[in-house]
Amino acid sequence: MQTDRALMERIGRRDGEAFDVLFDRYAPEVRRRIGPLVHDASAAEDLVQEVFLRLWTRAEQWTGQGPLGAWLGRIALNLARNHLRSHRRRRQRPLELPADAPGEDDALQAAWMVDPASPPPDRAAEAAERQALLASLIDGLPPTQRQVLRMVHQRELQLAEVARELGIPVGTVKSRLHYAIRQLTEQLRESGTEWEDWL
Repeated sequence: MQTDRALMERIGRRDGEAFDVLFDRYAPEVRRRIGPLVHDASAAEDLVQEVFLRLWTRAEQWTGQGPLGAWLGRIALNLARNHLRSHRRRRQRPLELPADAPGEDDALQAAWMVDPASPPPDRAAEAAERQALLASLIDGLPPTQRQVLRMVHQRELQLAEVARELGIPVGTVKSRLHYAIRQLTEQLRESGTEWEDWL
C-alpha cells in the first residue's frame, strides 16, 4: 500500500489513479465529519466532493508535516462552517406578512411569538453550530481518547473511576485525556474558534 505522501506526489503530477486511492481511503471519514454538521445528505455529499476537489487542485498546500486525514478534516470543517453561515444568512431574510396581518401598531398580538427566556435566533443557531462542530471533532478523535473524554466530561467520572472501569493505570487515563483536549484545542483554533468562544 502506497503512503499518503507518495500518493500526494503523484496527484501533484495529475495522476487520477492516485486520487481515486485517496478518495477511497478518506472519503468515509470526511463524510462522517461533515454529516453531523450540515444535517442534509445532499449538501454533505456536495461538500465531500468539494473537499476532494481542493485536494486535487491544491495538493501542494499539504506540507506533509501532519497526517493527511487531519488536513482533509480541517478543510471539511471549514467548508461545512462556510456552508452553515451561508445557509443561516439565507434564512435571515425578512418575513413577509400576509395581507390580513395586524399592522405595526398592533405589536402586542404578536407577543406570543417571542419567548423572553429563549436566546435570540441567531445566538441559538450559533450555539447549535458550535455544538455540532464540537461533536464532530470529538467523533474524529482516536477511539481510546474519545472514550476517556466522554467518560470524564459526559458521565462526570473521576480519573480513578475511569481507570478502574477500563482496567488501565490512572496515568494512562490522564495521558489520553490530555492528548484529546490538546487535539480538540488545535482543531478548534484551526477552524477559527477558540475555547473562550464556548463559554
